[in-house]
Amino acid sequence: MAAATAGAAPYHVTVPMSDDAEGAMAYIANFDTGANIDSVLVAGGVAEFRGEIDEPLLARVLLDGERYATFILEEGGIAFNKDREAVGSMLNDRFNQMGDSASAIGARFQAATSEDAQRAIYNEYTAFMDSQLEENADNPIGYYLFLQKAGNLNREEFSAELEKYPAFAKYERVKLRKASFDRQEATAEGKPFADFEIEHDGVKHRLSDVVGKGDYVLVDYWASWCGPCIRQTEVIKEIYNEYKDKGLKVLGVAVWDEPEATKAAVAKHSLPWESWLNAGSVPTDIYGITGIPCIILYGPDGTILSRDKQSDELKAAVREALAGK
Repeated sequence: MAAATAGAAPYHVTVPMSDDAEGAMAYIANFDTGANIDSVLVAGGVAEFRGEIDEPLLARVLLDGERYATFILEEGGIAFNKDREAVGSMLNDRFNQMGDSASAIGARFQAATSEDAQRAIYNEYTAFMDSQLEENADNPIGYYLFLQKAGNLNREEFSAELEKYPAFAKYERVKLRKASFDRQEATAEGKPFADFEIEHDGVKHRLSDVVGKGDYVLVDYWASWCGPCIRQTEVIKEIYNEYKDKGLKVLGVAVWDEPEATKAAVAKHSLPWESWLNAGSVPTDIYGITGIPCIILYGPDGTILSRDKQSDELKAAVREALAGK
């Protein structure tokens, strides 16, 4: 149960659960850090949390470790409705109203019959979300909106936005985003490769076992569940078939994926190159990879020649690097 703290405000969160959840463990976790804040057993079709909190924060309800809903844990009575929306407290109600307004703009965008109309509505949506971020810069709604926006920003844009809203710099997810940009810069085109070691089923692999050994090496950081990754394997097959006898090696490194799922995808899509399993987040942390596929071409000395290119751009990068081969 959540510990009481002097001066903290009480909360009471009620979450209706299905019959098959009876007796399961439900948690409230900090969205930012992942740390568990409170836990209860589901009883009578309800997970009922009571405790105290120092200040409002963005949180998640988890059921047996699986995500159930995201909400704002704050003072007062909070109840979840059938749509898994938290209602009854100030910030949660404001959060829901904002979502309803955004959905209404989105519906108008979908119904628009011309590109000009869609562009105008999209600009309206962007302006609305920016206004909501500014109005909520001192609470968890603003943090949530900042994270959503940050996912579409480059390094310079992110830095500018963080300078505008310095209060968000304290959050762990924002720190990780900034760190990922730092790692991307350290492993950009023209920089030396960053080594890593992974292990699965007693077998260890180091990137330096393959990269920097005199060959061009194309490494596909991918996952079996990733649709764009699977589409790019067809592009990589074309590259592989053209250059496999001209000094190019291809390697697949499965990240954020279960080994058996990776094995099944390798077989299903007939991937002819070597595949490393169960890399988890090791390579993605080191290279600052926030989305996959991330395809990197390393030169014979380990220099990064191309990064984050796909389809025709990727083919052109390989063609340029191996010209005359």
